[in-house]
Amino acid sequence: MAARAASSKLGRGTMVLHVEQLIGLTDAFVITSGANRRQVLTISDEVERQLKQAGAGSPISVEGRDDARWVLMDYGDFVVHIFLDEARQFYDLEHLWGDAPSWSWDDRQGALVGASSQP
Repeated sequence: MAARAASSKLGRGTMVLHVEQLIGLTDAFVITSGANRRQVLTISDEVERQLKQAGAGSPISVEGRDDARWVLMDYGDFVVHIFLDEARQFYDLEHLWGDAPSWSWDDRQGALVGASSQP
């Protein structure tokens, strides 16, 4: 649902990493990026709105909205990371957690696809 919400506001490169077996603190990371700070904030607002509407409630905590380079939304079972493009490249969570199975969002199908474990 968070990936769908990000995609609805043109989040780029949206993906989900299943990190439970690697870190044990949360089940998944939803990762996406925006072209500018305004879009990063719009994506975070939409994720929060859609998840509340679906009954998931508010995030436990939100960090990064002040400068909007990297907004982190902690929902307990999953964490949403919304980056500016250049911040996403710098922190490279996909590589850092490369052992985690991952799914990419496909806008044409409107779904997560391609479960894989990266080397």
